[in-house]
Amino acid sequence: MSALPSTSSAARHAPAEVSAERMGAAGLRAFVRIAEAWGLSVDEQLALLGQPPRSTYFAWRKHPEKAALPRDTLERLSNILGIYKSLQILLPDPAAADGWVRKPNGAAPFGGGSALQRMLAGNVSDLNIVRRYLDGVRGGGWN
Repeated sequence: MSALPSTSSAARHAPAEVSAERMGAAGLRAFVRIAEAWGLSVDEQLALLGQPPRSTYFAWRKHPEKAALPRDTLERLSNILGIYKSLQILLPDPAAADGWVRKPNGAAPFGGGSALQRMLAGNVSDLNIVRRYLDGVRGGGWN
């Protein structure tokens, strides 16, 4: 029985870390563009990202390639990008797609409030609910 070559822990995990860093940097750059399109205030941006300190957030924005994003923030970015993509598919007019997040919505997950209000509630699950709702609409059409 031959032994497997020994590799350091850092070497075994390096590709995943590099990939997470690249995804985080790309996600942050996309988030900045989405925040602008949705007209988000800095406080709203911070809430969507899980309330990182302002200085940390601005450091991330200045140098996204150096940002070491927590898993929670990566998950939040993934949901936000998915929400944005779904809206662009469902509402091909960019102004309508970007404006949808602020419009009152009678659908069950929103209870008359806007999708943005739901997303700003603070939990990753709130972002996930909006994303799942839009994915469902993409699969079955607007109700």
